[in-house]
Amino acid sequence: MEKLIDLGKYIEAGINKLEENFSGLWGAIDDVISWTVNGMNDVFLSIPFYVIIVLVALGAYYANAGKSSFKIEGLKKGGGMTLFVLLGLFLIFAMGYWEEAIQTTTLVIVSTLIALILSIPLGILAARSKTADVIIRPILDLMQTMPAFVYLIPAIFFFSVGNTPGVVATVIFSLPPAVRLTCLGIQNVSEDVIEAGRAFGATEKQILFKIQLPLAKPTILAGINQVILLALSMVVIASMVGAKGLGSIVYQGIQQNDIAKGFESGLGIVILAIILDRITQAVAKK
Repeated sequence: MEKLIDLGKYIEAGINKLEENFSGLWGAIDDVISWTVNGMNDVFLSIPFYVIIVLVALGAYYANAGKSSFKIEGLKKGGGMTLFVLLGLFLIFAMGYWEEAIQTTTLVIVSTLIALILSIPLGILAARSKTADVIIRPILDLMQTMPAFVYLIPAIFFFSVGNTPGVVATVIFSLPPAVRLTCLGIQNVSEDVIEAGRAFGATEKQILFKIQLPLAKPTILAGINQVILLALSMVVIASMVGAKGLGSIVYQGIQQNDIAKGFESGLGIVILAIILDRITQAVAKK
């Protein structure tokens, strides 16, 4: 069928202009992300695996046990998750994918931090400005409904292959839930509480930081949880543009039709996802 409107041609021309006019910016972003990811990988891989396993297990225990950490009740709450962390991470090490698991975790951490730095201010802006909300909402709809593979094309164009395009694509894919839930959390704060703050002479800045954000914290933390899980779900797709980690092993399994390799690396991703999900959920519930 003949095209009536060649929209893709204009999008491509726009991306070419961005690449030509801001090549220095893309190079700087590539350098910063690559340096951060590689530096974190080196730090984590320099620590003995059993130390990391114990630290994560302790974090899981205290996150789930809460204030009753040193009581029988705390042991019941946090013991199951702690045991899962110990067995799950040791299984990843025993299968020979510890380095890849660290690389995956690093990608998720860096992508999540960048996504939160961008999304929380945008969520606050959307909650406090109807004009901003009208502009931001359709952009978020586009980001959430666009197939994730499409993000890889401009990412490769700007940053070549490697960890950087994987991180950039992951940030774009995982950012919308944090914006939406930050906006929702602030909007759901009772007007009576806000009016009481104004009555006591609070400025708009004080209302935001001392009333709205603290009361919206559970919803914002739920958004952070979603960002982490979406970032983890992108690791396989990001491996197609050179991102390292368990996703690259899954991709190799697909290319080589290697069921064993695909299953083991996929199981490693599932274990990491459960650990990150349970810990962040436990923190959010507090």
